[in-house]
Amino acid sequence: MKKNVLIIGAGGVAQVVAHKCAQNNDVLGEIHVASRTLSKCEAILESVREKRAMKVDGILRAHAVDAMDSTAVAALIRATGAQIVINVGSAFVNMTVMDACIETGAAYIDTAIHEDPAKICEAPPWYGNYEWKKRDLCAEKGVTAILGSGFDPGVVNAFARFAIDQMDEVTSIDIVDINAGSHGKYFATNFDPEINFREFTGTVYYWEDQQWKETSMFASGRDWDLPVVGTCRAYQSGHDEVHSLAANYPQADVRFWMGFGDHYINVFTVLKNLGLLSEQPVKTAEGLEVVPLKVVKAVLPDPASLAPNYTGKTCIGDLVKGKKGGKDVEIFVYNVADHKEAYEEVGSQGISYTAGVPPVAAAMLVGTGEWDTSKMVNVEELDPKPFFTLLDRMGLPTRVKDAAGDRAWNA
Repeated sequence: MKKNVLIIGAGGVAQVVAHKCAQNNDVLGEIHVASRTLSKCEAILESVREKRAMKVDGILRAHAVDAMDSTAVAALIRATGAQIVINVGSAFVNMTVMDACIETGAAYIDTAIHEDPAKICEAPPWYGNYEWKKRDLCAEKGVTAILGSGFDPGVVNAFARFAIDQMDEVTSIDIVDINAGSHGKYFATNFDPEINFREFTGTVYYWEDQQWKETSMFASGRDWDLPVVGTCRAYQSGHDEVHSLAANYPQADVRFWMGFGDHYINVFTVLKNLGLLSEQPVKTAEGLEVVPLKVVKAVLPDPASLAPNYTGKTCIGDLVKGKKGGKDVEIFVYNVADHKEAYEEVGSQGISYTAGVPPVAAAMLVGTGEWDTSKMVNVEELDPKPFFTLLDRMGLPTRVKDAAGDRAWNA
């Protein structure tokens, strides 16, 4: 068994992770939170104490670390005795944190693909550009690395695996992410604005007819009639899980759809057309060098600040089509989460909640040995059932809608 968790990051998702680790510290042991800004880590731990989230008495500590410094992260892993690292920091730190885990033998869990700060929307193979280059080394060292274990990517990968396991053949996987909530601000992003905008400023890649195809953001949209949230407009977007699912199920078309309102699209389009979403530095008239995207991030609301007034629900799921016994079948596997309920429980909004609960469930499965793979994997390569069992108990129940009706996944 593995115990003692080091959480890298101190944003809204890290807050959820810390609360959920505390609620399950009988399994996970000591909890350490680290980021560049110690005060943010301490604020997260104070929120855990205020909610009295700790299941049993135990260690809860904050640390300052530069996660871009692999040597410093490795030293912190050794100093804390952490055997599991949950990386919910910026996607820019994935490789340095992973290298520290490989060096120390700690299990590595993240929620998104690594990104190079100087590049936006790289061409496929995405995971193959960074994380997958370390697969052989993880296997050689016996290091467990669970990639993309948030909600999307993460739970949606498990949704796909669960549906495909009930088919003889899979023909398509459409992942749909709808946030039908409202934060009450003129304009804001639900997670790090820099990462959010980088997802949507480049070419949209998707897998169809066993090859990569391209479109542009907001060029391909359709209405989805979904449980609880009703009919919502979603647009085809590039996203992390498209690559790993395409690699593991190359015979299936794989697409990702995200919901956007007209107001978001209008503001986004203006910012992009003005060049304010560029990651490349420019000089002001006064000779100051600034990165436009970072300036926009600085003036927008902190995503964590949205939580107190957030209302409404999210619906995220996979529509998987294929064949069973020679007949066409389709299965929609999904979850509905509530922003207000998330805030009342852990002090974060629903987007952070859906992203933060799953890596803790993954950590628990690593800790108990069920997902302690001693190699690098994506979530769809693992048995989804113990994952769903934990998610059900931790606040993210899985449901299935098919020809037999709408029900709990294990009904």
